[in-house]
Amino acid sequence: MEKYELVIIGGSAGGIQSAICAQKHHGLNDILVIRMEEKVMVPCGIPYIYGTLGAVEKNIMPDKLIGAAKLKIAEATSIDRKNKTVKLNDGQEVGYNKLILATGSTPLQPPIPGLNKKNVWFAWKNTDYLGELAKAIDGKGDIVVIGGGFIGLEFADECRKRGHKVTVVEMLEHCLQLVCTTDLCVRAEEALKGNGVDIITSNGVKAIEGTEKAESVFLQSGERIKCSMVIVGIGVAPNVKLAKDAGLEIGPTGGIKVDEFQRTVDPDIFAVGDCAEKYSFFNGLPVPVRLASVATREGKIAAANIFQPQWRNIGTIGAFSTVVANTAIAMAGLTDAKAQEIGFETVIGEAEAASKHPGTMPDAHPMRVRLTFDRRSGKIIGGCACCTHTVGEVVNMITAAIVNEMTMEQIAMFPMGTHPWLTASPLAYQFTDAASNALHQVKKTVKS
Repeated sequence: MEKYELVIIGGSAGGIQSAICAQKHHGLNDILVIRMEEKVMVPCGIPYIYGTLGAVEKNIMPDKLIGAAKLKIAEATSIDRKNKTVKLNDGQEVGYNKLILATGSTPLQPPIPGLNKKNVWFAWKNTDYLGELAKAIDGKGDIVVIGGGFIGLEFADECRKRGHKVTVVEMLEHCLQLVCTTDLCVRAEEALKGNGVDIITSNGVKAIEGTEKAESVFLQSGERIKCSMVIVGIGVAPNVKLAKDAGLEIGPTGGIKVDEFQRTVDPDIFAVGDCAEKYSFFNGLPVPVRLASVATREGKIAAANIFQPQWRNIGTIGAFSTVVANTAIAMAGLTDAKAQEIGFETVIGEAEAASKHPGTMPDAHPMRVRLTFDRRSGKIIGGCACCTHTVGEVVNMITAAIVNEMTMEQIAMFPMGTHPWLTASPLAYQFTDAASNALHQVKKTVKS
């Protein structure tokens, strides 16, 4: 039996980052990465296979990312914590000193009658499955997307680029409602509607109808939508069977319970990524956030801590971004509703200006930034931006401000750099102006 200093189960974002960081941080090469897949998909790129990229092969993470670590294609079927071994589906066993679980997640499958019919598809992270989905999308016909989250809307946008008539069905009042402010939700919906996608909200799917394959979707409202394909994108469930069978504790949102160092109840076993429980930066309570960006961060933390605690996970903030119908939106931290639920009294600052300066520069577009502050402390607790492609980095800047607990005054005085081709004018820089506007609101309230 081979034994390794570090064994990592799972070869997607969290597992890869764990292997990278273990080598960088400790100079450790005695690492084995076990994964089931011959090839690993870029998880966030899956919807783009069917429009922008045009092929499954263009959405593969290269194996060279794991560096000097050894790779084994197999399924880990059980963990013997007492003897510190992992059993594989080929009958082999491997030993470990430290173990990192990065087993990811699987698409949620709601209890909808007809979900097992032909031409009902999910965002499985499997190259063969996604290749079959690509062949199915090649045909013409109407597509119903169940779920108005990021994956659902991105699938809808990519399928409409292929000439399909697409309808999105969302149970909540708005698409993206769980993570975005209402105005961003509306912008995304309007952008898709303007490009021919039908959006049905405040409605659920009662059944998927047809003989052998999906032919229509019957809604809770009584409406029936004809279709030749259904794509289900309502979220994911943590893949924790291996951990649960090994006696590791599972948290309230279904992830493997971990401490601030990504350790499970077994001090020699860590968990990262979608399979691990997440805890809010704002109040420490469990939150169901499953993002590749969060997984890579946790992978760094776990790898740094395998021999002794060094890096601490301060909690999950949640930074999201997407582009639908060429409209980019991004959000970090708390939405207004979540902030109020937690107990914050909020102050909002907004600013909009051209993304370049002067506004007559080529490809300049209006960009709006909205920042949310806690009135009592003045600290930033959330923010969003739209509608140019630079908002992905703007929201990362907002995230940095949240992590460092910057106040509205500190952000208003932020020492930014500007350039006509790259940013808004220094006289109308959205990030600082939004904070200034929030600060002036507070001062006016105090004076009155």
